[in-house]
Formats: sequence, structure tokens, C-alpha cells
Amino acid sequence: MDLRGRRVCVTGGGGFLGSFVVEKLLARGCGAVHVPRKREYDLTKPAAIARMLDEARPEVLFHLAASVGGIGANRDNPGRFFYENAIMGIELIEQARRAGVEKTIVTGTICAYPKFTPVPFQEDDLWNGYPEETNAPYGVAKKALLVQCQAYREQYGMNAIYLLPVNLYGPRDNFDPHTSHVIPALIRKCENARKEGAAEIVGWGDGTPTREFLYVEDAAEGLIEAAERYDKADPVNLGSGEEISIAELVTTTARLCGFDGAVRWDASQPNGQPRRKLDTRRATAEFGWSASTKLEDGIRKTIDWYRQSGM
Repeated sequence: MDLRGRRVCVTGGGGFLGSFVVEKLLARGCGAVHVPRKREYDLTKPAAIARMLDEARPEVLFHLAASVGGIGANRDNPGRFFYENAIMGIELIEQARRAGVEKTIVTGTICAYPKFTPVPFQEDDLWNGYPEETNAPYGVAKKALLVQCQAYREQYGMNAIYLLPVNLYGPRDNFDPHTSHVIPALIRKCENARKEGAAEIVGWGDGTPTREFLYVEDAAEGLIEAAERYDKADPVNLGSGEEISIAELVTTTARLCGFDGAVRWDASQPNGQPRRKLDTRRATAEFGWSASTKLEDGIRKTIDWYRQSGM
């Protein structure tokens, strides 16, 4: 699919990942990119979705909007995260089908994988167990959208694809200490500790879990390349291929921030899933995508943006 001249709608286009997707779509020469704002369109309401599609008349739809946060936010909002993510996606995909949207790109979540998935996570492992408990409601809600995309492709011939980005980070991320993910939370902690001359920072859990992180601009490029070149029912992982322990991540982030104090681990807080690392061979084979930003380079860019933003 050539995106030049196309009318595109990006839910969540004013957010972290979405803002980069919108910029890259405009750079590719899309005819119009519609970014629905929550204050104008509540995507949990069918009437608002219908109005949005009627006004934007998209040929291509990216569904990136989500109610999401880190371990703490998932633990505090399991019902809301399940309902809002499920209802937004289900209604949007159904109404996109009715409106005749030519292609729909849906983002899932790494949280959909079973808690003890063999590493590296392969797409075929998605149904081999229940997700890690602290983020299972969010993960299950998003995984239901994969089933919907596949069912609609089978019954209606709907061109809907489903991508699974690993944990994202980068400039414009959410740095709120109550709802942020691990990298922005660590950057904020380390920067505040450095400025205040604190002797230590506190990390959640015991530092042993491993994670994989994907720089936001690499993820945006992956989504667009999939929109242009992928048209199959199978889900596709988007990841960097780099696995790092939370303890090593803390050490690296502290060093890059210039904080040289101690790290105290709070084992009363949850670790989350023991390991996360994706098999990304399908993305490379199907549409030629692979991540290009190394973790340390991406963290450095994120720190620079955070400092310049004046947060």
C-alpha cells in the first residue's frame, strides 16, 4: 500500500507513540492525517466513534489509543484498563469494517504473552498460558482484539493487521511517577536525586527481572512499514532484540544521568513478569523491519529531551 495521498486516522495520535507515527506519516506524503482528541471523541462510546469515522473518512486507520501505565497503574486500575481497552478496540474495529476502511492497523501489547513464555517470545506462544497477574486484565483486553481482527478477516475479508510492540521509551514519554513505565520513572528518579544530592534511589522488586525496550521512533517506523507492506492474519512482534535486567537498567540510567548514589531495592513491590525478550524474525521476513537504536543511545536521547522539556 502506498500511503502517499491517503486519508489516515490515528487514534492516540496526540500521545507518545502516536505523535511520532503522525510525523512520519506526514513525511511520507499522506494526504490528510486526522488525530481524534479525547475531549472531542470518547472512543468508549459507539456514537463518538461513528462521528469520528464519518468526519475523517479514513482509508487507513491506526488504532494506538489505550488506557495504560506501569505495574503500579495496572495494579490500581485492573477493571478500568480491561473495560476501556476492550471496548475501544472492539467498537472501533467493528465500525471501521462498516465504514469500509481499506486497512486497519491495531497495536497489541507485550503484556498479552503468558507469564512464563519461553524466551525469546514467539508469536505462536501467545495462547500457551495466562499473562502475568499484575497486567493480565490489560493484556487480555488487547489480545481479544487480535481475535477480532482474525475473525473479521475470515468472515468479512477485512484487511486488519495486529502488531505487538515491546516496552516503548523515548522523548515525549509519560514521566508521571504514578503512571509511568520503568525507563521514564527511572530517569525522573535519577534526575531528582542528582539535583537534590540524595544518597540513594529506591527500585521496585529485587532487580532480577529482564526486559526488552524499543525506542519509540523505531516502533513508529515499524508500524508504518507494516501498514505499507504487511497483509496477513498472523500477529507480528516489534522489538529491539536487546534483553537487560532491571538492575542493570537502573545502573545504566543512573550513570547516564550522572547520579552516583546507591540503589535500595524494595522487595515488597512486585517484580512483574520474570523475563521479556521477543523473537522479531517475522517482522524482518514479512516487511523488512528491524530496530536501529541501541538502548544506551536511546536512553541518552530520552534524558536529553527530559532535561530540555523542563519537567
